[in-house]
Amino acid sequence: MLKKLTAAILCVCLTAVIFTGCGPKNDISSGKGEQEYPVTIGTVTLKAQPTGVAVLSPNLASVVLALDYEIQLKAKSADCTQSDLSVLPNVTADDAKQIKSLGADLVLTDTDITDAQLNAMNQEGITVLKISRASSREDLDRLYSQVGAALKGAMTGYEQGKKISQSVFLTIDDISRVIPQSDTVTTAAYVIDTNGGVITGDTLEGKLIEAAGLSNVAADGIGNKMAAADLLRADPKYVFCPSGMKAQLTQSEEYKKLTAVKEGRVYEMDASQILLQGRDMIDGVSFMAGTAYPELLKGSDTLSSPSSQTSSGTSSGTVSGNVSGTPSSTSSAPAGNYTMLQKGMQTPDVLKMQNRLQELGYMFVKPTGLYAEGTEQSVKDFQLLNGLEVTGIADAKTLQLMYSADAKKRTN
Repeated sequence: MLKKLTAAILCVCLTAVIFTGCGPKNDISSGKGEQEYPVTIGTVTLKAQPTGVAVLSPNLASVVLALDYEIQLKAKSADCTQSDLSVLPNVTADDAKQIKSLGADLVLTDTDITDAQLNAMNQEGITVLKISRASSREDLDRLYSQVGAALKGAMTGYEQGKKISQSVFLTIDDISRVIPQSDTVTTAAYVIDTNGGVITGDTLEGKLIEAAGLSNVAADGIGNKMAAADLLRADPKYVFCPSGMKAQLTQSEEYKKLTAVKEGRVYEMDASQILLQGRDMIDGVSFMAGTAYPELLKGSDTLSSPSSQTSSGTSSGTVSGNVSGTPSSTSSAPAGNYTMLQKGMQTPDVLKMQNRLQELGYMFVKPTGLYAEGTEQSVKDFQLLNGLEVTGIADAKTLQLMYSADAKKRTN
């Protein structure tokens, strides 16, 4: 009897070991994986690198672009309006067969889809991966590493995701450091809509307002909601809002009572610069800081804006700065006159510039010779820390300084 009992216990233990071994593989929830694939992200395991991806979320599309992984995209939802993705066909979660025909076997979304839609995807051999928005600065690492791991693996993609996520906030920190210190609190609010939508402090977007040197009057709110009456009591000095909303605020019986509305301190900005969690967040912080602290727009030793505001208060949202750094040694530079380099180009000179940016600590993507979004942001970062106009275009002035001994390294 004892032998039978011992044998039964051993059998149960062996079975447990077997099933444990069959559990999720290469789960990245606790860090980088030990191999690229299979990779487990949340409750979903991808057995191999996707042959193509359909993205059904503007926020996730923004992250894919920041990672420079857009080449894997085969389709998008209509609300993914990023210009770099304009050539992709539009699909919805109801279009499983079309998504498959376009060459995608992975769908990225940040919202739930119905059981019927999920079943249709499964029948077509399509994996659906839901990746939620980042809720904080620290959570941005999670968002980027999950997207990166899904597209490029638990090692390469995971590490690239963390590196790009951290590079975004390194640049935002650079902007924060040049904001003048003052004992006066400058209050602001970002109004999403006229139905009580206001960016609150429990979101990553609320942290962006603070990074611009502003006190968010909705910092204690939750869920991006604040009643118009409460906003009126707080009465922020500056109001920011999506493009096209200023007219709505001035016509609203409630919101037009705000001092900022009455005195013309309402500033429209592209909603992607604060509501999407890609590199556009840098432009959003830079625009809000430059608006609230106009002294930053004067002189080469502070921030300067490459485009002036229109009468509606709309701006491209880019600024530049001069932050102290360490001169670097020069690397091999193109001989003679410098030829302007910009996004979309693919030349040996672009590769040489990328290598120089990497040497100086600005390049967070692999140098390939293609001037894509990652390279454009690296150029912007270089221009920001070297007191140049921030355009993302490597003009002769930018290149001349970049290859000189006076180029400031990024040391953080």
